[in-house]
Amino acid sequence: MSASKIVSVLLLLVLINISSNNINGVNAFHKVIRKMQSKSTSLEVVSHLHRTGFHFQPPCHWINDPNGPVVYKGVYHFFYQYNPKGAVWGNIVWAHSVSKDLINWEALEPAIYPSRWFDINGTWSGSATNVPGKGPVILYTGITKNHTQIQNYAIPQDLSDPYLKKWIKPDDNPIVRPDHGENGSAFRDPTTAWFNKKDGYWRMLVGSQKNRRGVAYMYKSRDFKKWVKTRRPIHSRKGTGMWECPDFFPVSIGKKTGLDTSYDGPNTKHVMKVSLDLTRYEYYTLGKYDTKKDRYKPDGTTPDGWDGLRLDYGNFYASKTFFDDTKNRRILWGWANESDSAVEDTLKGWAGVQLIPRTVLLDSSGKQLVFWPIEEIESLRGKNVQMNNQKIEMGQRFEVQGITPAQVDVDVTFNVGSLDKAETFDASFATKPLDLCNLKGSNVTGGVGPFGLITLATSDLQEYTPVFFRVFKYATTNKPKVLMCSDAKPSTLKGDTGTDSTEKMYKPSFAGFVDVDLADGKISLRSLIDHSVLESFGAKGKTVITSRVYPTKAVGDNAHLFVFNNGSQPVTVESLNAWNMKKPQKMNQRAK
Repeated sequence: MSASKIVSVLLLLVLINISSNNINGVNAFHKVIRKMQSKSTSLEVVSHLHRTGFHFQPPCHWINDPNGPVVYKGVYHFFYQYNPKGAVWGNIVWAHSVSKDLINWEALEPAIYPSRWFDINGTWSGSATNVPGKGPVILYTGITKNHTQIQNYAIPQDLSDPYLKKWIKPDDNPIVRPDHGENGSAFRDPTTAWFNKKDGYWRMLVGSQKNRRGVAYMYKSRDFKKWVKTRRPIHSRKGTGMWECPDFFPVSIGKKTGLDTSYDGPNTKHVMKVSLDLTRYEYYTLGKYDTKKDRYKPDGTTPDGWDGLRLDYGNFYASKTFFDDTKNRRILWGWANESDSAVEDTLKGWAGVQLIPRTVLLDSSGKQLVFWPIEEIESLRGKNVQMNNQKIEMGQRFEVQGITPAQVDVDVTFNVGSLDKAETFDASFATKPLDLCNLKGSNVTGGVGPFGLITLATSDLQEYTPVFFRVFKYATTNKPKVLMCSDAKPSTLKGDTGTDSTEKMYKPSFAGFVDVDLADGKISLRSLIDHSVLESFGAKGKTVITSRVYPTKAVGDNAHLFVFNNGSQPVTVESLNAWNMKKPQKMNQRAK
């Protein structure tokens, strides 16, 4: 390490004395670290050790929530929370990037930033809605001088410009203020609006809480300017705390296409998704939206609360969907924060990634959603290697060779054969997959499993991140119960020793159950591996887990990828395809 860098480290440690401030593994990002929020990084000194190759990132500094993705005149517009002055949360603006393929991105000037009395202390998250005759309209949370959260709007200056380079904040802002029954410090993140043709009103939701009850307030408008709160919230749930970044949209029953947010036809269910400020993860329910009463009622087949279904069971937060009318699909964006400390983020000059956009569909069971990386990502695939009909006995692992395992897309189908040796499922873990994963990790021998992938590994497994399945069965019915885990605990040697904030490393395991019957013995696993990001899709996207990892040795050309089995029942790799992943030609280069 150079003398100048040593001095920089010492100065940082003297100036600040902070912890990584983890809440369930995701850094609390509304905490202002004043001595770091404006510590800018030049591109020349940005650390590339763990930067991604094909994920969305600006060249440097902090990012968080995706805001209001929208398509206009054939151009995808992506807005996101960004600190242009440092690698920790603060100085937040609405950064704006554009693309024609969701892969290659050009950066424009920020769409909005604090400048008026109604947002002078912050331009926080929100959405964008395509309004006929008005084009895209941004709805966002502004923070006032006294730190009250209010809802505002912004409009394009020139609708003839497909890039929408300039935005205006009209003088009639704000459009929604908290009333006497609402918490002005917990009142934010307006959703994409939808239009009811029957009564001629637009509707949107704003997240909040009241006495630890999560609430989604509804507002109505005819002209998209004057909004009135409905008599009751569209939905709320006790004990869930503040609902951030709510999302509300329809999904089709039986069709493999997405639906416009305003769709109100037959054969649909609605999705209510909320981000939980208390836990730093999200959950969703499926249910029925009564358009006459403006009420949402969950089906009741899954928990409406902390134990509910998740879009992603890992490092994934503040997600946002939008309807892509060019391909009739609904697309999900989600943000993954860092798991290292704010000091390290400042030293490396960046923090946060946007995950690969995913299509959203209702599963054929009607009981959950399924997610899959957008097809455009396959355009980055390069060299392909395969493995077929490879039997794996207990304790064996086989390396996937001939690729670059630190930047790869791997899709594998396992066949587990008989379930006779599957362990009996303990029903006390029915809502506790993470506890079960921590109890029975990748090295704990089972009957059917654990089996799966060992990613970002050294050849001797000093460092590795396993993504794996373990199959249980119910004692009374013999039906399978499948656990999926992504375990970062052995991912890096860093953090195993040392006590100060530069050495601490959060290395969690994540887990979820996978709803499959295994009638044919098959289960698939696809993982997008990108240096410090690992996105894994179990059973064609029924269960998704994202992990952030920071290996010290298993980096670049020194990383390895294996398939493995530590169960007494042999499993077979029926098919495996792995592709080197190329970098996009443009990743947030400044548009000319």
